[in-house]
Amino acid sequence: MSQTAQAPQAPQKAQAPRAAQAPRTRRRSARIVGVAAAMLAVALPLSGCATWFAAPVVTSDPTGESVVDELAPLYSQILSWSDCGNGMQCATATAPLSWEAPAGETIDLALVRQTATSGTALGSLLVNPGGPGGSGYDLVHDTVDFATSERLQENFDIVGFDPRGVNLSTPISCYSDPATLDSFIFDIFPGERGSDEWLAQANAANAQFGADCLANTGELLGHVDTVSAARDLDLLRAILGDEKLNYLGFSYGTELGQTYAGLFPDKTGRLVLDGAVDPTASNYDVSSFQAQGFESALRAFLADCPSLDGCPFRGTVDESMVTVRALLDTLDASPIRNADGRELGANTMFTAIILPLYNPDNWPTLASVFDYAMAGDASFPFVVADAYYDRSEDGTYASNSTEAFTAINCLDAPIDRNVDTMRAEAAALDAAAPVFGHLMAWGGTACYDWPFEPTGTPTAITAEGSTDILVVGTTNDPATPYAWAEAVAAQLANGHLVTYTGEGHTAYNKSNDCILNTVDDYFISGTVPAADPQC
Repeated sequence: MSQTAQAPQAPQKAQAPRAAQAPRTRRRSARIVGVAAAMLAVALPLSGCATWFAAPVVTSDPTGESVVDELAPLYSQILSWSDCGNGMQCATATAPLSWEAPAGETIDLALVRQTATSGTALGSLLVNPGGPGGSGYDLVHDTVDFATSERLQENFDIVGFDPRGVNLSTPISCYSDPATLDSFIFDIFPGERGSDEWLAQANAANAQFGADCLANTGELLGHVDTVSAARDLDLLRAILGDEKLNYLGFSYGTELGQTYAGLFPDKTGRLVLDGAVDPTASNYDVSSFQAQGFESALRAFLADCPSLDGCPFRGTVDESMVTVRALLDTLDASPIRNADGRELGANTMFTAIILPLYNPDNWPTLASVFDYAMAGDASFPFVVADAYYDRSEDGTYASNSTEAFTAINCLDAPIDRNVDTMRAEAAALDAAAPVFGHLMAWGGTACYDWPFEPTGTPTAITAEGSTDILVVGTTNDPATPYAWAEAVAAQLANGHLVTYTGEGHTAYNKSNDCILNTVDDYFISGTVPAADPQC
């Protein structure tokens, strides 16, 4: 077994597979305090009562646009920005719990921004990393250079936000003891996958999780749908002082961006949707496309693996694919116990496999995942799986991404609880994707007996009357397949496809200069390619 293993680098957040015990969004939320801020915190007590050192309060200048009376107090609110490290300013906005009753109870939305480094901003550029459940606050605060280029940072105030229910905004909460979330994510159900015994356990576990979420969260649990988040987005646009929304969305963030454009086409400014999610896709479609997408990425990895240190595969790609399926079947039947007592079954191994597939730079990590697991050692696969779920070494969770992912998905898409239908779909998935399909089936159990019925339904979004919208698709994107980018660009009345030929999940600021310049030129100058640049 290899004695060295690279830690995974942060991928863009993906629309994770919708399935029972499905892998969910991986995100990083480590807070970094800048050296200058830390030194200032030490120095201030030495200055006695020298209050003139306090930074001036920076406030927003809302657009002042005309809205109905019930919305006026919300759309006219003034943000107060304060320093929060890393050269960033932070603020909290107020949104209605229910957009159907905007004068009622309210929730908080957490914002962070880096003002334009040139000193003169073209406006705000709001960024969403995906998920659902990913933290735009953390993405911008901790890794703004990962999210956006220097050119965009020069020309825009880069704004990260946590959608309703997520992280530092008023959050979804489903447990008080992290061991409860451990159980929800990692427990292995008895019986053969898909059997009556297995389904009963899966449905009971998911129903209990939903009940716990309701008990700990309350009414907010029924108001974290994507349409409500898109209404929040328009509120943020107005109180930031932008007549039009400029927006960069990755993965699920593209679904949020499309929803916004459909609701407010006259308020769209410059929107880029990278790693597009097809809004017409059913739960089964999502599982099928993603299962095949991850298998395509796995094949690319296996072709390269023999050149990597510690790679345990030496046969052809087809032979190695058979070996991976056999490993997953073995783990289903005989999980490997980790030192902390958790067991590495097929589901957790699948999570440890797909995270490094998001970015080919992480293929050495994946080689080590397989190397450890095939040697009977669960430790490194759990390191990678824990990174996906934002689980810390001490067993606590640094974010609520898993809870938010589940709650948002359970509202956004209808499910079919018919067991015969689920079994037929499971068989079809297994045939379409022989390595991963069986693990991405049974999506109907994920929201079984959820406290709130879904409000969303798969439908095309055309956004008639919007400005031009760029849709970026990667040809071998495992999580949001290229076919979705093609579909979204075709569905949007003013959609323009931008193709990146390559591997990995999403392309902007992480692929090549063609993608980088196409997106930056569009945001800064409004330049729309006359045709797909085929990057």
